[in-house]
Amino acid sequence: MAEDTTQADQRYQAWLRRYLDRAANHFGLTLVEEPTFGWRLRSLSGPAQSPAGPRWLRVVTEDHRWLPADFWTGNTDANVITAVPRPRVLDWTEWSDSEWRRQVRAEVMAMAPGWPCSATDVLRTPLTLPNAWWHDLRHGLEVIRSTTTSRHGVTAEQVKTRVHAVFDVDLPVNRWETVHGDLHWSNLLMPDFGLLDWELWGSGPAGYDEATLYLFSLLIPDTARRVNEVFRDVLDSPDGRQAQVFVAARILSRAQQGENSDLAQVVREHIQPIVDTAAL
Repeated sequence: MAEDTTQADQRYQAWLRRYLDRAANHFGLTLVEEPTFGWRLRSLSGPAQSPAGPRWLRVVTEDHRWLPADFWTGNTDANVITAVPRPRVLDWTEWSDSEWRRQVRAEVMAMAPGWPCSATDVLRTPLTLPNAWWHDLRHGLEVIRSTTTSRHGVTAEQVKTRVHAVFDVDLPVNRWETVHGDLHWSNLLMPDFGLLDWELWGSGPAGYDEATLYLFSLLIPDTARRVNEVFRDVLDSPDGRQAQVFVAARILSRAQQGENSDLAQVVREHIQPIVDTAAL
């Protein structure tokens, strides 16, 4: 009889926890709280203590078949961006695991001050942020946009495949720029602005970050309006409208797998007039 999903997940979680402990020992760290699993059990991370002070320890895994890839070194590569508040990677190491046929990467980072704006990528509770926070967010995206890189965050093939599968249209990317690639609410810090999770930064459709934050805000209309006010010049442009279609396709394709289903209907209602308009 095949192993059921629950048992397999438990074995996998225990396996990943052993690697987190191994990483802590490798870096001379002491884990100080129960670690948290990331998206689809792909990673495990938590706060730790070092002789030099508090740290954040993360292990992430990937099937050997998908490596090498830009996302694998994204957090470390982002060390070149110093003008955006973010947790700098201080050290890293890797292991190859033959049992699970996966590569394991461990990264130890400086602790970022503050806390995430949301426990989930979608904003589901009202949020009040000062004007300075929004100013720093906008400045941060301008810094990212001006950063030259050969990394690829969101590829043309990803955009083409997702948009065609969800909307049955072919929508080419007219302009590319450097983006964070995953600008949702659990990757943003408060009370002072900070930005986490840089795996996907690199070249992407112009306006992709602004569109991501906007669509992930739609369940809280007041915040969605604020995002729209701050980034209206981007969101109302042809590039920004296209970027919203790209992000909507990502959200709706994942909703088909049960992810953020509460957001899906709101996104579909918001995006369909944009998909239909000749302005694209």
